[in-house]
Amino acid sequence: MYLLSRLFLFLTKSSDEIEKERDDAYLAEATDLYDLEFRLRKLDRQKAVRHPSWMASR
Repeated sequence: MYLLSRLFLFLTKSSDEIEKERDDAYLAEATDLYDLEFRLRKLDRQKAVRHPSWMASR
C-alpha cells in the first residue's frame, strides 16, 4: 500500500515541484556555509542556462 501511495504522489506532482524537491535535497546535503553557497550558485547558473532572462520578456 505504501508503494502505491508513493507512486500516486510521484505521478501527480508537477515538474516544478519535483525540481524544487530535488534542489532542496541537494542543498540540504551541504556540509558547511561555503558548500551551501557553492551549491546555490551552481543551481542559479543551471537555471539561467535553462531559462534565459531574455526569453522571459516575450
